Amino acid sequence: MTTRLYYIDSHQFEFTATVLSCTENKNRWEVVLDETAFFPEGGGQPADTGVLGTVSVTDVHEKDGTVFHYCDGPLEPGAEVTGQLDREQRLRRMQNHSGEHILSGTAHRLYECENVGFHMGESSMVIDFDRELTREDLLCLETEANEAVRANLPVRTFYPSDEELKVLEYRSKKELQGDVRIVEIPGVDRCACCAPHVNCTGEVGLIKILEAERHRGGVRLQVICGMQALEEVRKRQQSVTEISALLSAKRDEVVPAVQRLLQERDGLKEKNAALAMELVKFRAAQQPDTDGNICLFETIPDEIAVRELVNLLMEKCKGIAAVFFPGAEGSLRYIIGSRTVDLRRASRDINTGIGGRGGGRPEMIQGSASARQDEIEAFLKTFSA
Repeated sequence: MTTRLYYIDSHQFEFTATVLSCTENKNRWEVVLDETAFFPEGGGQPADTGVLGTVSVTDVHEKDGTVFHYCDGPLEPGAEVTGQLDREQRLRRMQNHSGEHILSGTAHRLYECENVGFHMGESSMVIDFDRELTREDLLCLETEANEAVRANLPVRTFYPSDEELKVLEYRSKKELQGDVRIVEIPGVDRCACCAPHVNCTGEVGLIKILEAERHRGGVRLQVICGMQALEEVRKRQQSVTEISALLSAKRDEVVPAVQRLLQERDGLKEKNAALAMELVKFRAAQQPDTDGNICLFETIPDEIAVRELVNLLMEKCKGIAAVFFPGAEGSLRYIIGSRTVDLRRASRDINTGIGGRGGGRPEMIQGSASARQDEIEAFLKTFSA
């Protein structure tokens, strides 16, 4: 059994221990110590990393009361080593995990939500609640949770007896047996949890809900706390500052400035669409009638206008009318129509000839082409179905 120092003092980031065993397994070494401050993965919180003596600890797991440290080098059994946790990593994870308890306990109290899913990533946490929450609910939830942070309440951990556990109200996703560790924040939350936490809620700093979406009849939240929240606010503030400079608008006037820009863009789109329609009518009028095929390469990026051009050209040929135009990221798109050819049946031969992919209806197909312009022109000049 390994003595778990992280349960005695969650803020102990350095310790000295004796190496009990060291076993090589798949190019890494499994090290067991008589005691450790390294938290193994559990309760939704990833394992700590850091160093033991001269080797790096890359992962930590617990099995049957023994904590295994996965290291990138060997350590001598019986040797005394100094362990150093990645302090910033541990602090951030405790801020986030304690913040999750505050948020989940508050959601349970205000809206009778149950936390049915929790994952802590490197950049944020994902929390799933079993009930949908409105935008107003989420704003209230976030405010109440941060009020609990501001109150700087104590975070208490304890192991109730079997008799106490039977009558104790606490949150848990599953039925628990044996020693159950309870993390309690007075008036806010009481939850079974095996992870290290902050000592007082004030250490959490800030709880911020970034995103919310419907998920399996409830809501999925993306949440950050503490220093991660501070960094995210700084990043978003910098983005707003840069946007305001580009728009020549004050930061608190960015939204109306963007709205004006979007209105101008929509107006220009309408004008461009009208001009494109006039252009295709002109291009169609210039095209002589033919008993064969028509093949044009246009710079018009408007697919609706190109389709109209094909419709007009179909009246001027007895074969197929093909128009090629620019697609995304330099690709070449096509729309092909005909009054006499079953294009759905002919699409395989056409795509083979132009290096294309696509399909559609008997009277019109569309897709992309990869052949060169001269190759496409040569193929369509002689193509007949």
